[in-house]
Amino acid sequence: MKSYELTYLISPEVSEEELKSLREKINSLIQKEAGVLNEVQAPIKKKLAQPIKKQREAFLTNLSFYLEPDKLGNLEQQLKSEKKILRYQILARPEIKVAKVGKKPPKVIPKIPVKEKKVELEEIEKKLEEILGE
Repeated sequence: MKSYELTYLISPEVSEEELKSLREKINSLIQKEAGVLNEVQAPIKKKLAQPIKKQREAFLTNLSFYLEPDKLGNLEQQLKSEKKILRYQILARPEIKVAKVGKKPPKVIPKIPVKEKKVELEEIEKKLEEILGE
């Protein structure tokens, strides 16, 4: 199963009861196609930047679900046939990689400090004399 996100706009002319029944209908459509609902957000009334089907406001609803890719076409046909839905968009969500529980963390090799040989002041003076030619 693949992970999807459905965002849709519902006409503001619907009542609270119709809004609730439409949400339940869409959820049942997904479950009828053997999908699994993951997260469902409550509808929020939003002012639209551009009018859609002569409507300036709409209820925005977002939900995420898992569904087989070949059954996505049936869901889209059902959404298109619903007159109260102004717009909808289905996005494929990237899969989240889950780390295996039994996996051991990588070994950390401690760094061993290298002891540097200390140079005496007399040795430094001798080297300087050689270099400068004094």
